[in-house]
Amino acid sequence: MTNTLDEVDWTKIPAPVDDGLADHLKGAAVPSIPLPSTASTDIDLAKLDGTTVVYIYPRTGEPDQPLPDGWDVIPGARGCTPQACAFRDHFAELREAGAEHLFGLSVQDTEYQRRAAQRLHLPFPLLSDHMFLLARALSLPTMEAAGMTLLKRLTVIIEDGQIRETFYPVFPPDRNAADVINWLRSRGDTRA
Repeated sequence: MTNTLDEVDWTKIPAPVDDGLADHLKGAAVPSIPLPSTASTDIDLAKLDGTTVVYIYPRTGEPDQPLPDGWDVIPGARGCTPQACAFRDHFAELREAGAEHLFGLSVQDTEYQRRAAQRLHLPFPLLSDHMFLLARALSLPTMEAAGMTLLKRLTVIIEDGQIRETFYPVFPPDRNAADVINWLRSRGDTRA
């Protein structure tokens, strides 16, 4: 059976609950930690000017490769490909709503992410925190799955080095980009 990463029946996937593990992030300063990116350069989120959207996800799968055992029953695990594709499909709207930078972030290594970015035709870079430097510095929520420690799905909006807004938990993931656009537009600070 083929692994369909981008077609998910959300009614059969358990929704994550707000466990409070991201409550401390809103208003937090982003530490200066350069992260490798699929753009072949390191990105330091703390040093970017303007509005930056970072969607944090557990891991992308690969077509025709099995998902980790029990992946679909772990609340918040499934949906990385639909989330990435939604940010891709809404990229122009995000920019129009004021997002000057957009990144996906996981703990997968850059080469793995590069294959995903190419396969999904992402117009923005993916960042690798494979050493958990940013995750530890910000105490990002994590989960255990199939012997791996992964980041829980979370989206942050950073403005001039400070986390201004968080989306946590994120469910269903394919609606996250629209939620971010709505938040950006609601603040009345669009930059056309």
